[in-house]
Amino acid sequence: MKRSSQIESLRAVWLFERCSHKELTLLASNTTQVRVPAGKTLTREGERGHEFFVIISGKAEATSRGVSVATLGTGDFFGEMALLESQPRIATVTTTEPTEVLVLNRQEFTGVIDAMPSVDRKMLTVLAARLRDIELRYLPADERLLTKIT
Repeated sequence: MKRSSQIESLRAVWLFERCSHKELTLLASNTTQVRVPAGKTLTREGERGHEFFVIISGKAEATSRGVSVATLGTGDFFGEMALLESQPRIATVTTTEPTEVLVLNRQEFTGVIDAMPSVDRKMLTVLAARLRDIELRYLPADERLLTKIT
């Protein structure tokens, strides 16, 4: 896959939606493209996460406690919280057909942030907006933490 295609794949990830072309280029230069066969477990629920994945082609199934919670395909991503914290994974993701992914591990991501701190700030802005949206959609007005603070 060409670097320009990797950049476009990352641009489609909501986590990086506010990043500039220069920032996306740096992110893309730190990803690894991997082809995996059907049946390959990419993340395992309960294990500590160290990498983030963007599906370039193929499909995968996400399960939590043995129950299917999502079918992931081209353009979908998972493992984003592993970039920010070292906590146990909340789902197992297994390919259901030959799949190609971009992988960004935590160490490479930290290097990107060290070189270009603006990426971190932009991601925090996007995460805050997503959290506010979730809160507005799913919590009654009297239980909303963010609206009480801001």
